[in-house]
Amino acid sequence: MRVPLSWLAEYLSLPAGDALSTVTDVMVRLGVEVDGIHRADLTGPIVIGRVLEVEDLTQFKKSIRYCQVDVGEDQPRGIVCGASNFVGGDLVVVALPGAVLPSGFAIAARRTYDHISDGMICSARELGLGDEHTGILVLDPDLTAKPGSAAVTALGLDDPVFELEITPDRGDLLSVRGLAREIGLGLGIPNTDPGRLDPPVTDGQPSYEIRVEDAMGCDRFVGLAMTGLDPSATSPAWLQRRLAQAGIRTVSLAVDVTNFVMVELGQPMHAFDLDLLTGPLVIRRAVPGERLTTLDGAQRNLSDADLLITDDTGPIGLAAVMGGRSTEIHDATTSLLLEAAHWDPVTVSRTSRGHGLFSEAARRFERGVDPEMTTAAIARAAQLLTLYGGARAAGEVVDVDNRVPRAPVVLDVSLPSRVAGVDYSAEHVRDVLVRLGASIDGGTRAEEPLRVMPPSWRMDLVDPHDVVEEIVRLSGYDQVPSVLPVAPAGRGLTAGQRRRRSIARSLADQGYVESPAYPFVDPAVFDALRLRDDDQRRTATRLANPISETEPLMRTTLLPGLLKTLRRNLGRGQRDVALFEIGLVVRPTGEAPRAPVVSVSGRPDDEQIARLEAAVPRQPWRVGLVATGAAELPGWWGPGRPADWTDVLAAVNQIGIAAGVTISTSADQHPPWHPGRCAALVVIGTDGSDLVVGHAGELHPGVCAALEVPTGTVAAELELDLLPPATSATAPMLSAFPPVLLDVAVVVPASVPANDVAVALRDGAGDLVEEVALFDVYTGSQLEEGQRSLAFALQFRALDRTLTVAEATAARDAAVAEAHRRTGAILRR
Repeated sequence: MRVPLSWLAEYLSLPAGDALSTVTDVMVRLGVEVDGIHRADLTGPIVIGRVLEVEDLTQFKKSIRYCQVDVGEDQPRGIVCGASNFVGGDLVVVALPGAVLPSGFAIAARRTYDHISDGMICSARELGLGDEHTGILVLDPDLTAKPGSAAVTALGLDDPVFELEITPDRGDLLSVRGLAREIGLGLGIPNTDPGRLDPPVTDGQPSYEIRVEDAMGCDRFVGLAMTGLDPSATSPAWLQRRLAQAGIRTVSLAVDVTNFVMVELGQPMHAFDLDLLTGPLVIRRAVPGERLTTLDGAQRNLSDADLLITDDTGPIGLAAVMGGRSTEIHDATTSLLLEAAHWDPVTVSRTSRGHGLFSEAARRFERGVDPEMTTAAIARAAQLLTLYGGARAAGEVVDVDNRVPRAPVVLDVSLPSRVAGVDYSAEHVRDVLVRLGASIDGGTRAEEPLRVMPPSWRMDLVDPHDVVEEIVRLSGYDQVPSVLPVAPAGRGLTAGQRRRRSIARSLADQGYVESPAYPFVDPAVFDALRLRDDDQRRTATRLANPISETEPLMRTTLLPGLLKTLRRNLGRGQRDVALFEIGLVVRPTGEAPRAPVVSVSGRPDDEQIARLEAAVPRQPWRVGLVATGAAELPGWWGPGRPADWTDVLAAVNQIGIAAGVTISTSADQHPPWHPGRCAALVVIGTDGSDLVVGHAGELHPGVCAALEVPTGTVAAELELDLLPPATSATAPMLSAFPPVLLDVAVVVPASVPANDVAVALRDGAGDLVEEVALFDVYTGSQLEEGQRSLAFALQFRALDRTLTVAEATAARDAAVAEAHRRTGAILRR
C-alpha cells in the first residue's frame, strides 16, 4: 500500500521536527513493514505561473495556442501549448528550460509552430499526479502561492510517500484511517477519525430496494441513490493527487470518489449507473451456468461459490471483487447508486482466486473490513459527489444489517505477563486495551478474568493470545527481555543418532556424497519404479496444502529423491556420481485416526498426546545410496572399472560394520531392482529369526529409462530402525601360531547363492577356521549345464598350538560335508 505522509498528517498532530523519521520509526516498531519511501521524480525549475495572454494560432490544422505566462521574472515567457481548457488569469504549473519531468523528459527552449516555446505548461500526468492528459492542470485560484514560486513545494509534490507491506491479518491498516490510528497509538498522540460521519438525511422514502438472500456471505449492505450528477464534472486536483500518490489512476469523478473513500476509510465501494439498473438489487449466490462480463471486459463463468449482485436482468457485479460492464459509470451518467457492504472474507478469497481477479477491493475484504464503515463510506462519498458534482440524495440510505454480535474474548489478566515474561500490571493491561479501542467488562476481582470486546476494525482478535500479542506489541517488543534459558546438562547423543552418524561417516569414507532431497514426490514416480499395485510403498500420505501440485505425496522411499539428484548431476556434466541420504520416510498403515484439535492455552494431557501420536503415520529412518559411472578411474595404472552391484554390496557391508551388526545377503526379486541382480539384506532379528531390512543391486533397465539415468545404475536402501542393537564389541583373540591355508572348489547348482555356500563352509569348519573367501567362479564345458564351480580360500589357525596338516584337512572335509548337506555342493577334484 502507498500512502503519503501529508495525508496521514491530516488526521494526526505529529510532533515538531523530523516527522518522516518519527513516523517511519514508529511503524517499524509496531510491526508495519516499510518497503520504501518515494518522492516525486521532478528536478530543475518547475514554478507556478499565471497566464496573461492567449493567442490562438489558427493557421495550423489542430488547436495551437501561444501564451504569455508570468513566472515571476521581469518579462513573461512565451510558451506554445496545445491544450484549450484554460484562459487568461488561470494559475498553472510551468516547467522552465532545464527542468526534468518524470521518465527523464528534459525541458528546453525550442522553436515550434513558428514561435519559440520557452518552457512547458504541464498537465497532471506530466507531473506524475494522475492519468489526466486531455488538458493542462489548472490550479485553484485561491492558491496563495505567487507566480515564480516553486511548484513542487506549493503543491506538495515533494511529499514523501510510504510504500508499506501489510500483513494478511491487518486489513485495518489498508487505509489512511487505520494507519493514522496505529501511528497515534505508537506515539501516544490523539488522532482524528475520518469515519465519524453521518449519512445524508432526507424526508423521502428509501432510495432503492435492496434484498440480501445470503446473509452469511453479506451481513451488511448499504446503498444510496443519487441524482443530478454533472457528467462533465471532474475530480479536483487535490483528489487526483491523492489517488496518484496511492498508485490509483483517475477515471471519472464518481469512480475517483469511491476509490478515494476506499483508501481513506478502508471501505471498498462501487457505483452503479442508476439508469441502467432494472428492478431491485438482490445479493445471492450464482447459479451454475450464469455468466458475467466484468469491468475488465472478460466474460466470467460463474459457480455457486460466487456471490453476486444482481437485478432483474441477472448478474451485474461479482460481489466484493469487480463490478459488471452492463451497469458501469460512463461519460453521460447523471444518476448513480452507491454501494458499501461487508462481505465474508472466505467467500471473497475463493471468488478472487477462482477467477484470477486480485482487485484492491478483494484484497481488503479478504483481510477483513470494519463493518461500521459502510454508512460512513456512503456519507463521505455523497459529501464529495455533492460538493464537486452537484449530485443530491434521491431518498434515504438503505441499510440491510444482518450482523451477528461478536463474542467477547475472555482474558486472564496474568496471561500477558506469563507469555512475555514481563510484569504487566492489571491497570496497564486495561489501559492498553482501552487505547486499542476495546471495551472491557469484569476483572474487578483479582481472580476474575476480563471480558474484552475488540474494536470493530480488529477482526483478527478472536483468541486470548491474539489480545496478549497486542498488549505486548503496544507495550513495546523492546521491553521483552532477551534471556537465554538455562540449558540442562546434556546427555549426549542417543544410540540412534550415534549409529546414523557412524553410517554417514562410513559412506563418506567410501566416496559417497551426502545429498538430502525434498521429502515430496510425484505419484507418477511409483509407476516409473515399476512398483506392483499392492506394494506398500504406493500407500503414501497426501499433503492438504503441498508446496508443489505436481509433488503432493510424502515419500515412502529415498530412491526417487536420490535418482532425481543423480539425473541433475549427470545433466550438468558429472559422469561418476555416488550419492547417499539418511532420512525419514512416511509409511502410513491403514486408516489413521483424525488428530484432535488441541488448545494452545496449556499443555495437552496424556490422552490428547496419545491421540496425536496415533494420528501420525510411521516414519522410520532409512539409508539409501545410488552410484553410476566409474568406481575406479582409468589411468596409467590400469583400465579402471565401472560401478556395479558389488560396490553397493560392499557399501552395505560397511554400513553393517558401522552399525555394529552383521548384514548378510540372499537372492531376491524386488522392484525397482533388476530381477536377476537384486539381493535382499538380512539381519538376525531380536527373536533369532532372519529379518529383511532392505535391498541392493542393479536397477531395472526400464526404471533407468523412465527416470533418465544410465543403464546399470546401482542402488541400495535399508531401514535403520529394523537393525538390532549393536553387539558388544570384544577384542579378537590373536594367535601367535602360523596359519594353514587350504583351497577348496565345490560344484553347486547355478541358482545357489555363493554366500550360502560360504556360510555353510564356515559353520562346518568349526572354531579353527579364521576366514572363508571366494576367489573364483567357473562355468564352462567341463561342467554340466546349470552347474557352476565356486573356489574358496580357507585359512585355519589354533590359539594354543601349531595345527597339523591332518587337523586342517579334517576341518576342511567337515566344512565340505556341511556345505553338501545344506546346498548340495560336491567337492571338485
